[in-house]
Amino acid sequence: MADMNDNSEYSVFTLTDEEGNESQFELLGNLEIEGNKYVALIPFEGEDDEYVILKISTDDNGNEILLTIDDDDEFNRVADAFEDNFMDEYDLDENFDEEDDDDDEEEDDGEDD
Repeated sequence: MADMNDNSEYSVFTLTDEEGNESQFELLGNLEIEGNKYVALIPFEGEDDEYVILKISTDDNGNEILLTIDDDDEFNRVADAFEDNFMDEYDLDENFDEEDDDDDEEEDDGEDD
């Protein structure tokens, strides 16, 4: 279980794990599936491109909290939905193609000199 503190100006969340360790994450997106809300977060400072998916719930006081998804079937459904959503919004192949084109242009420019 993790507590959620939203710094909405930067879309950065400080998560506190069960042992009291704090880590900052950036919001990638959120979805509602079958009446449940989920968020995908990526470590704010880190070179790891992997993201985490957490379920939004409320504690006894009505505060929003983030929970790990223990059920494998639920996690797989949610992960697939996030991947479908992210692929629609951000085409990795297109961005790699653009970078390759930029590299080719730089190489061509260097050869012409």
